Amino acid sequence: MNILLTGGAGFIGSHTCVEFINSGYDVVIADDLSNSKPKVIDRIEEITGKRPKFYKVDVSDRLAAEQIFKENKIDAVVHFAGYKAVGESCAKPLMYYRNNIDSALTMLELMEEYGVNSFIFSSSATVYGADADIPYVEGMPTGGCTNPYGWTKHMIEQILRDAAAANEKLSVILLRYFNPIGAHPSGKIGEDPSGIPNNLLPYITQVASGRLKELGVFGNDYDTHDGTGVRDYIHVCDLADGHVLAAEYASKHRGVEEINLGTGVGYSVLDVVNAFEQANDIKIPYVIKPRRDGDLPEYYADAKKAGEVLGWSAKRDLKTMCRDSWNWQKNNPNGYGD
Repeated sequence: MNILLTGGAGFIGSHTCVEFINSGYDVVIADDLSNSKPKVIDRIEEITGKRPKFYKVDVSDRLAAEQIFKENKIDAVVHFAGYKAVGESCAKPLMYYRNNIDSALTMLELMEEYGVNSFIFSSSATVYGADADIPYVEGMPTGGCTNPYGWTKHMIEQILRDAAAANEKLSVILLRYFNPIGAHPSGKIGEDPSGIPNNLLPYITQVASGRLKELGVFGNDYDTHDGTGVRDYIHVCDLADGHVLAAEYASKHRGVEEINLGTGVGYSVLDVVNAFEQANDIKIPYVIKPRRDGDLPEYYADAKKAGEVLGWSAKRDLKTMCRDSWNWQKNNPNGYGD
């Protein structure tokens, strides 16, 4: 079975590629390397003993992306490709709408033309919006997003529902992620952001390695137990496992299924800092900064449905996430730029 991973050289995509290969699938990666490096493909091969087929392509470019479908019999698409920084989406909304929505539409058009009927979408907890009750449950209304990034995910979900309503063969799994952190335990692949990290753990690990002087904590006046933002952090390898199970489910499913992938437990920024310090015996200096546009005070998942539908649950705890993140960073102090 051939799986196409768009954006498959990225943080989540690369870990998911490893799990698909280890589960016996053949994997094709399409990635323009705008937020990843060619070395990722080498590292995947080192871990699995098998090299995924790789196309350096922007999947918004229909003519270029069509070559993948012409040259490979694709059975399912796992769509990671898209810009993902909340703050940047507020500053550059048109870039986010153009890139994220175009890439999804292009994939759906090519799937229809080439008879591919399984689509696993890399969605986000941000679709639940600012006014949703906590924990987030799949059946609750979505919308009211607080940033353009979240709105692109919400809009693509609606496009997918409409596409599935018009095509009774189409199977769509909307995987709503919470906050992926950690790295493969081998230390060979992990998160390697460009510039100052937007996400918490790579920011912490770069402080630990000396690349950055201190951690910026955005806001300490939220209505949470210590004033800092609370999120549901999930190990990226647990997240990757969920995609393999989703692809298996999609092969015998029709219509649209929304599934949260989270632990169901919320941790604050300072909880994560403390867990990292305890797991790795490293002190992390931090400074409080103003809140970021688009951030919510608190959210975490109700993850029951993933267990009921996919047989999935998160297995790795917060200290393991912190330990694996540091293992990646200390073995790759400059990321993939070594």
